[in-house]
Amino acid sequence: MSTAKFGRAELEAMLVGLRPKLHRYAARMAGSAIEGEDIVQEAAVKALAAHDDGALVERPEQWLFRIAHNAAQDHLRRRQRERSRITEADMTTVEDLSANAEARLGAATSLRGFMRLTLAQRSAVILVDVLGLSLFETCAVTGATLAATKAALHRGRAELKALATAPDDMTMPKLDPKEERQLRRYIDLFNARDFDGVRALIAEDIQVDVINRARLRGKKEASTYFGNYDRVDDWALSLGFVEGRPAILIRNPQAADAVRGFMLIDWRGDEVTAIRDFRYAPYCAAEADIRAIDG
Repeated sequence: MSTAKFGRAELEAMLVGLRPKLHRYAARMAGSAIEGEDIVQEAAVKALAAHDDGALVERPEQWLFRIAHNAAQDHLRRRQRERSRITEADMTTVEDLSANAEARLGAATSLRGFMRLTLAQRSAVILVDVLGLSLFETCAVTGATLAATKAALHRGRAELKALATAPDDMTMPKLDPKEERQLRRYIDLFNARDFDGVRALIAEDIQVDVINRARLRGKKEASTYFGNYDRVDDWALSLGFVEGRPAILIRNPQAADAVRGFMLIDWRGDEVTAIRDFRYAPYCAAEADIRAIDG
């Protein structure tokens, strides 16, 4: 079996190109676009560390998915979610029916819908029906046998078909009055481009994570973040929910007010202590359950 050593620049470029696909897998595994991004970041760090330690790989894309798969499992363990394992049955004679219907169903299922599946079922359905991997490639990513993979895929598809006919009972979450007041003030100041007023709301030890771009620490570095927004006019903020969490939606007024991203804000009293900005991670907005309050 031949192996190859990839240059770090080549690996970094591959991570950039694969990031939306890796996120699609991780988000469905976690049932959350936000946590999916955390998993992808963890996987990227692990891949770069393995490279720097001299890892030799035969198929780099498959190798990266294996790292993301393991990172997702670690994440789920930390979150103390179910770790159910499918009992391996003799499924070696089950035909692989990766038909268009299954692929469409897998792609259309909400992130929270995937959480109804066991971990093994989730992984098999996502890799085969959503991302289009073969059964053998799926086995290589998950480390499961062919029989176990076929069993998980068969049962996962059956569960998704049952879910597809169930009514959607998701109701709009309720926003705490104080948090709504804080978020609306932040949004109003931002939309008015009163960034001096916004800066007055942030803590000295503010942490700003611009997903896919930069991490800024402290009020001085955060000024760069606000300055970047001040230089462009392709945004407008509004209030909403992302995966049931209060959030600020980033709309594009130049594209019929389409939601292009979102921000998550942490408070300490009346001070903003952390901002996670997903403006440059459109794949997260595409996957997340986003509900607007305004507009």
